[in-house]
Amino acid sequence: MKEISISGKKRETVGKKATKALRKEGFVPCNLYGEERENGKPVAIAFAVSFSELRKLIYTPHIYVIRVNLDGVDHTAVMKEIQFHPVTDAPLHVDFFEVNDQKPITIGIPVKLVGLAQGVRDGGRMNLSIRKINVTAPYQQIPEHLDVDVTALKIGKSIKVGELSYEGIEIATSKDVVVCSVKMTRNAATAAATTEEESTAAE
Repeated sequence: MKEISISGKKRETVGKKATKALRKEGFVPCNLYGEERENGKPVAIAFAVSFSELRKLIYTPHIYVIRVNLDGVDHTAVMKEIQFHPVTDAPLHVDFFEVNDQKPITIGIPVKLVGLAQGVRDGGRMNLSIRKINVTAPYQQIPEHLDVDVTALKIGKSIKVGELSYEGIEIATSKDVVVCSVKMTRNAATAAATTEEESTAAE
């Protein structure tokens, strides 16, 4: 995983009024959840980060391990959830989860299709069904993306999660989920029909 650093400040007050004031000042309210628990629930550190700092995390296809500096203290974390405004699409709230060297985490990793599928060469259309696959592993072992070799994939065929395996990580997404497939197109169907007619005529 790539690494990135952001700086924030702890929030002394929480609630709707306080978060509204933060957003007006160009900050986004956040929570950092660690291993500390209270009454069975994880304890969160409430903090705020400027929108300009968060842009590099939110508007990117990459995933990062994040060094979160809060009032001079560094925390290693991953981003777990972002809440967006339903109309403006501006980030309203971000949750981070603190990680360490020993404890595995589960996170969605982008899928990268590798190779030119046989079905595409035959005139079909590649269809990517999911953009990320959930994996579980210590954060140091998590790759930036998961390569899926589609070279041998033919028209009408698909690749499911259960057909994939990667060293050092456990796939958490259901095995029955389709990752990608090659769909028949009108041109491919026409070409196939023409080939069949020519074959029949030759007989």
